[in-house]
Amino acid sequence: MAPSERNPALARIRTAMIEKKITQAGLADAADCHEKTIQNLMNGRPVRDQTLFDVCMVLGLDFEETKALLRGEPGRDEPGRPSLSREVAPVYMGAYTRAAVEDYIGSYLTLRPGFAGSGTVVAYRTDIVWDPEWPSLLFQERDRPDAPYSHRGRLYVPAASMFIHLVSLTKGAMRMIVVSQLDRLGQMRGLVTTLNKQRATLVPVSAPIVYRKLDSLGGLALGEICAGEPAYAGYRQVLDETVAEGYARLVSI
Repeated sequence: MAPSERNPALARIRTAMIEKKITQAGLADAADCHEKTIQNLMNGRPVRDQTLFDVCMVLGLDFEETKALLRGEPGRDEPGRPSLSREVAPVYMGAYTRAAVEDYIGSYLTLRPGFAGSGTVVAYRTDIVWDPEWPSLLFQERDRPDAPYSHRGRLYVPAASMFIHLVSLTKGAMRMIVVSQLDRLGQMRGLVTTLNKQRATLVPVSAPIVYRKLDSLGGLALGEICAGEPAYAGYRQVLDETVAEGYARLVSI
């Protein structure tokens, strides 16, 4: 048996990769490094601590314990101690801790214009939770009128930016939302960029979007809200203010 196969740290990494159904190429992509670096790691060759840290973040492993085992040092089994790796997002996502983003966890009324350009407002629910298996904030859209197109993805929170990113990626198809950080009123405002089906084709579209955190969404109008409906004026005002107050800018040629 090769030394790399006997190392308990590498055995844990392999097990975690199997459990998460992630390949070496997928792990390299998620940890923001070259696939050759992952191959070196799995063959027992030395890699940077930052690389090992990112790998542990992706796989939900304790970095300090994995590093110690990789170096042949005894592990630090402490029953009941929360794993640091489950409380810190990967570096490529902003390396934010759960404690730092606790306020984001909850349910949001989500508003954006209808992409058909008919003047309607689309209102639905978005839930944000902490995912300990892939340590990061996870969002899930619910109660959309076009439910089959609901998105599920992760939050990227840059350390030195007033804006955050909600990104969903499915089989190479990406949608990105850029919004301001959660303010004291529980709002995030910005732009959504995605693809929209128009007749037989999909075309890129971008529009203002607003998230408003609420304790309960009961009684709120959801779906496609048209002019003349009771909720329309208030919803439309929130979207208009997003552009007027500089949270998003739509540039035309």
